[in-house]
Amino acid sequence: MQENPYASSLDTKIFSATPMELVKLLYQAGIEAVQDARCHLFRGEILERGRSVSRAVAVLAELSGSLDHEKGGDLSTRLAALYDYLQRTLLEANFRQADDGLAQAEMLLKTLNEAWSAIEALRSAGSMESYPSSYSLAGNAARCEEHEQRVAQQWCA
Repeated sequence: MQENPYASSLDTKIFSATPMELVKLLYQAGIEAVQDARCHLFRGEILERGRSVSRAVAVLAELSGSLDHEKGGDLSTRLAALYDYLQRTLLEANFRQADDGLAQAEMLLKTLNEAWSAIEALRSAGSMESYPSSYSLAGNAARCEEHEQRVAQQWCA
């Protein structure tokens, strides 16, 4: 059996990624899983839809489990609540066989991914010395805290 070249490429990407890149990879995986679930819903493919929703829920569980509540403070608490909300929304949408919850989860994940991309751009531009502190893999990001708080308040208020 031939090895999947994508798998080794993904492994390389994961093992060489910075903590910021790992968070973004998880968001991208979650977005793809929700998009797949929406396609399967449209096609009436129940088993495949359930698998895609399960993948998205697992990604959110991984994101939630990687939060550092000591360093992240209120932001990590709000992100954990948002991840929990997204998991419940996905499971309910799957149960109801409805696109509205899937669409909402996709939109929120895309927005979060854009926010982390903006944080990464600030870091790359030298406006930020380290990674956001809400994740245990990250360091102290005092300069970025105000931006993170605005993003969290927008989606968790």
